[in-house]
Amino acid sequence: MPDTARSFVVLPREGSTIGGPVGGPLTVKANADNTAGRLLLFENTVGPKDGPPLHVHAREDETWYILDGDFRFKADGEIFHAPAGFYVFVPRGSPHCFQNIGDMPARIMVIFTPAGMEKFFDELVQLPVGPVDPDVYRAIAHRSGMEVVGRPLAESDPL
Repeated sequence: MPDTARSFVVLPREGSTIGGPVGGPLTVKANADNTAGRLLLFENTVGPKDGPPLHVHAREDETWYILDGDFRFKADGEIFHAPAGFYVFVPRGSPHCFQNIGDMPARIMVIFTPAGMEKFFDELVQLPVGPVDPDVYRAIAHRSGMEVVGRPLAESDPL
């Protein structure tokens, strides 16, 4: 990782695309390597009714901008609605999760500050395609400084 960040531009539909953990592709626009560790930014497609389990980041703040679709978020024990155009911020140490509550795939822009969660996504994408064993998910999360502390919203607070 370079010591200093340099300016750069990523064009629409460009970036490094991998399989995402919530039902669709994840396209990295900026990461630790090209921001000198300052942030990780990616566009994520989230499948209908899908979302991660309740979790906590020890080192990173997490931000979402809803590009299209309809989401709900749980943060610090509160559930709130976030449709397209909404911005959500959750500081490190706050338990949180989200769910695409629509019937179609939806897109969100995700930002972690500082960078560091790349290793979670890089390791997760190495697993076979299909549902991920919850214990394996927890172990990968733990190695990345993230702790799973609950179930996905679809299970803990069904619609």
